[in-house]
Amino acid sequence: MGWWPNDELTGCKPIPVKYLQWSDIESIVAVVFSCLGILVTMFVTLIFALYKDTPVVKSSSRELCYIILAGIFLGYICPFTLLAKPTVASCYLQRLLVGLSAAMCYSALVTKTNRIARILAGSKKKICTRKPRFMSAWAQVVIASILISVQLTLVITLVIMEPPFPILSYPSIKEVFLICNTSNLGVVAPVGYNGLLIMSCTYYAFKTRNVPANFNEAKYIAFTMYTTCIIWLAFVPIYFGSNYKIITTCFAVSLSVTVALGCMFTPKMYIIIAKPERNVRSAFTTSDVVRMHVGDGKTPCRSNTFLSIFRRKKPGAGNPKKRQPEFSPTSQCPSAHVQL
Repeated sequence: MGWWPNDELTGCKPIPVKYLQWSDIESIVAVVFSCLGILVTMFVTLIFALYKDTPVVKSSSRELCYIILAGIFLGYICPFTLLAKPTVASCYLQRLLVGLSAAMCYSALVTKTNRIARILAGSKKKICTRKPRFMSAWAQVVIASILISVQLTLVITLVIMEPPFPILSYPSIKEVFLICNTSNLGVVAPVGYNGLLIMSCTYYAFKTRNVPANFNEAKYIAFTMYTTCIIWLAFVPIYFGSNYKIITTCFAVSLSVTVALGCMFTPKMYIIIAKPERNVRSAFTTSDVVRMHVGDGKTPCRSNTFLSIFRRKKPGAGNPKKRQPEFSPTSQCPSAHVQL
């Protein structure tokens, strides 16, 4: 294989090896799209860094947003490694970046939507309860990092089991393509894990779809995940059913991170740049709509029973009457407002 008779049928000549060229129309479109995406991602990151202490940024879990932006940036880098002439280095980068970029985006989104779901679940309770665990910003970063490390460990394990290097592929007797030796397992395992993250995030996004206006970020996440599911459901049959695996992967990754960038960050950029008067704390706090009924650990919860009326100390008896802390009318416990 790899040889074809010459016109005179006096001998055989090698079939030219094909691979995607930078001058191909598909490559040009993918590169231009990625370059624009990189510039927009850098601009959004710069704006977030400059306005990091404003309510719109602080309320959106800025640490997780930085992880998402890093994943989006790596997603736009992927087409350059996929379109480059297959070498050992480019094959390694393909195996690493394609899975890692998606894992960074969706791990942070899973962590974010899980947090919103737990906040809303806690707000519906009518009895005193403890504040949900692992709600701090750094706890969220640790959870997202653990989810990302699972993908990283999976990719490294597959790379050790199947070291990447370029090989010749013969889809027909007259065609020879230079590709990386990525097996089906090398594709299915990372994509499968990212699919698990996507399904988890979609579940939480659907669960929190009917949220108050203060939490409308959940609605943007939901739209992001619904669109992402459509993209990847279309990607799988096209990838395994055609010979255009490289260009299919390029556009699947680029479209996925573009959806995340547009749906998650466009509303925030609009408020920061065009509507600064809406960039106030009152627009991003739970106010009286959603609140976590959490005791402060010092003031005991007031009982709702009839006997509690007779247990209260009469005014003027003993110490002077002190002002009692205000309680939530639903749970009769001190309310702690939680910011998303």
